[in-house]
Amino acid sequence: MSILDKRPGRARQEENLNHSLMNFIKRVHGLVENNDISKHRQSQNQLGAIFGNSREIKFEEIHIEAMGAEWVSVNRAHMKKTVILYCHGGGYSTGSRLYARTLTSKLASSTSMDVFCFDYRLAPEHPYPAAIEDALRAWDYLMFLGYGARDVIVAGDSAGGNLALALVLKLKNQGRLLPRGLVLMSPWTDLTLAGESHETKAELDPILSREYINRMIGNYVGAAFNPADPFISPLFGDFDGLPPVYIQTGDNEILLSDATELYKKLLKADVAAKIDIQKGMWHVYQMSPFKAAYEAMERNAEFIYEICR
Repeated sequence: MSILDKRPGRARQEENLNHSLMNFIKRVHGLVENNDISKHRQSQNQLGAIFGNSREIKFEEIHIEAMGAEWVSVNRAHMKKTVILYCHGGGYSTGSRLYARTLTSKLASSTSMDVFCFDYRLAPEHPYPAAIEDALRAWDYLMFLGYGARDVIVAGDSAGGNLALALVLKLKNQGRLLPRGLVLMSPWTDLTLAGESHETKAELDPILSREYINRMIGNYVGAAFNPADPFISPLFGDFDGLPPVYIQTGDNEILLSDATELYKKLLKADVAAKIDIQKGMWHVYQMSPFKAAYEAMERNAEFIYEICR
């Protein structure tokens, strides 16, 4: 039998495997998600503490005034000049540096760079613009330590991808120097929910739902601000002059359009942008403890090395 003859069966096998993985992820996510936001946050922290720990990674807790943060580093000789400023996800209502360890530990390992992750204030207790104010505070802290803007890569997942991009737009708006680049995993860029994937991927995404996203928007934006504000929905920002951007997304997530539309607009603004759309994957699949997640982190590292030459 030729290779071509084998392809249909292999494609079906891969599709079945992806469906099994998505069902598994949906069950795991169901154990974490809770309408009681305090319990939801606690479950996420417990998950991050379990799956984010590794013998080769060390965590150093610090505080910037009242804001908690941590350095995530590998226990070996590694690059010190360049640092990754990491914005965690969680819909602006949940998530933390502990929960983000499932990503920051992989990122530190794959890049051999220090990762700095901070606990920005969460909605609904602290709606917009609290998170972006805290992101600026974290940026200023790195500048105070002696890093230059070009020594920093800004990265984030989901709402953290939104925050990473909003931070860079805010720095640009203030006439400040910009980071060397951005790494965005499944970024949530459009809080107006205009993307077609909110409809076409609604039945596939094992993590996010329209109802959940609407609840997060209500917590973060409320009635006081316009969801189309570029610092709330960075998709509508002015990208002229932005540093290189690398985007990763799954083709089974309802935020797919948030990523693809961002990519198109970046190219239109002559920004050096790259996007990877991973077949069969879901929202922030990089969190999962399997091969595709580690391979994605290796691609993140390759992009960072390329722009740091």
